[in-house]
Amino acid sequence: MKLLKKNLLGILLTLSAFAVAAAMAPRMPDPVPTHWNIHGVADGFTPKPWGPFVLPLVMTAVLALMVGIGSISPKEAPVERFSRTYSIITSATLGFLFVATVVTSLAATGAPFNLTKVIMASVGALFVVIGNYMGKFTRNYVMGIRTPWTLANDEVWLRTHRLGGKVFVISGLAVIAAVLLGQAHLGVAVLLAAAVIPVIYSYVVYRKVSSA
Repeated sequence: MKLLKKNLLGILLTLSAFAVAAAMAPRMPDPVPTHWNIHGVADGFTPKPWGPFVLPLVMTAVLALMVGIGSISPKEAPVERFSRTYSIITSATLGFLFVATVVTSLAATGAPFNLTKVIMASVGALFVVIGNYMGKFTRNYVMGIRTPWTLANDEVWLRTHRLGGKVFVISGLAVIAAVLLGQAHLGVAVLLAAAVIPVIYSYVVYRKVSSA
């Protein structure tokens, strides 16, 4: 019951994704477009009946993985220390995938809109959410900036995630701004930078802490 309560939002989002896909499936072609390039052009297809349900199935796998790994995390670095934050990030990730399910289902039916802009803006929003909670991650092997240096030292972990949180928030807002300015393709470079900067910073901090 406790596990169900913690993951209720994620479960509802996943079930809703299946409902959306099932409702739109009759209007989708066969095979169903299931992958689009950066220009919003479909370049991957999956035949029915699986095509409409690719993302809902991914959501199911993500939910099961997050719940399962969270439940068996090692005692020396337990997820339980930040369980509420862990649940929020899990729900936010599933929320992003739900939005992706809706927009890709609409795109598969031929609805006229810019899929790339919506997805990139959604990724930006997800980064903002993750960034706002990143500073609350305690050292673990499941979630966060898990480099050899952050996992080796609590201070390195803390300082890296404080910086990483700021970088993620700024990067997420920058991606949303790029989309609004019609430069969605620039968001990819911003997201790559957001992934690399905390990794480099963790090494620099580790060297300073080790030599102190």
